[in-house]
Amino acid sequence: MWTYLWEWLSFAARWLHVVTAIAWIGSSFYFIALDLGLRKRPDLPAGVGGEAWQVHGGGFYHVQKYLVAPGHMPEDLTWFKWESYSAWLSGFALLILTYYIGAQWTLIDPDVADLPVWGAIAISLAGLALGWIVYDGLCKSPLRKNDTALLAVLFVYVVLTSWLFTQVFSGRGAMLHTGAVIATIMSANVFRIIIPNQTIVVADLKAGRTPQARLGAEAKQRSLHNNYLTLPVVFLMLSNHYPLAFATRWNWVIAGLVLLIGAVIRHFFNTLHRTSARLWWCWAVAAVLFAAVITLSGAPGWTAPAGEGLAARDWPGDPELALSTSPHFGDAELIVQSRCSMCHARQPLWPGLIHAPKAVLLETAADIVHNAPLIERQAVRSHAMPPGNLTGMEPEERMLLAKWIASGDGLPHP
Repeated sequence: MWTYLWEWLSFAARWLHVVTAIAWIGSSFYFIALDLGLRKRPDLPAGVGGEAWQVHGGGFYHVQKYLVAPGHMPEDLTWFKWESYSAWLSGFALLILTYYIGAQWTLIDPDVADLPVWGAIAISLAGLALGWIVYDGLCKSPLRKNDTALLAVLFVYVVLTSWLFTQVFSGRGAMLHTGAVIATIMSANVFRIIIPNQTIVVADLKAGRTPQARLGAEAKQRSLHNNYLTLPVVFLMLSNHYPLAFATRWNWVIAGLVLLIGAVIRHFFNTLHRTSARLWWCWAVAAVLFAAVITLSGAPGWTAPAGEGLAARDWPGDPELALSTSPHFGDAELIVQSRCSMCHARQPLWPGLIHAPKAVLLETAADIVHNAPLIERQAVRSHAMPPGNLTGMEPEERMLLAKWIASGDGLPHP
């Protein structure tokens, strides 16, 4: 019964997280575009820095932005904060259900660090907390006066954090936690800086005091950081579904490249909204960086001996026939059946599993040959499987699988 309940709780948490994240990202993108698209007019009211006319859903909207605050506070003020809080809370619930309860599958890799479950969870919680503390300290340092320098230091900090996670967690856990640190920073920016600063401004207005312009500038800087971090954090959260992103030895470099890709794409749109200029070179840079990501992801998860590799042999005929008649198939079949088939079976033998993960079956010779492309991605090109290497697949066994895969010239990739 618990297995069914756990799976549905995970599904519900993921559903809620996706919906709230969409709401948060949508409002964030809208307000950044709105802010950059404001235009100054000679007849604007005092204190208004710009206005925008917009059309949506059959109606017209007239928006004005006060540089500090209006002269009086309206009663029906709308606060944009619950999208952020809900996204983080639902994401943390999903972290508990997937990475804490299932730590031995998703978070711990004995080949990286043979951690107890409580130790892995403690490192996770400490990482999230320290991620915010260090970031907040950097933003309050003298670097805050130079946005470019601050962003450069923050880039190095996030990449270093990603690398440190790869030293203690599985590849999947490391990439996810890099994203979780960024998401925590983004949500804490709202909870600890943006909303409190706006609350002080509202209180000053109601008390008849002049609000400090510093509060708005600080909140705007944190909002800008959130804007540039949005695309990378979405990639990192999705990465746990793609082993070629998380289960390679270069996953921390991939995380850094994705940060740069997100930055140049946001720069394109931010410039477009601010000046209407289209900086097409941004997309060329993003494409080159993504090509580098693809190249790094193709590096095998094992270290091949000299002269060995994954180059496919010139084996004529049907690739599945070539694989099934390969001289290496006997070794491959034994490895897969001893390391993988207890889970990937029609009736799984591993405790707690009620069906084969992702309905991938690896019981029979025909099953193994048919799923050779998945075996290559999950256990040869990467270390995604077995999860946490729970069944103890050796590097030599991955090498034997690589030799077998190389027998299937023209191997299909569904």
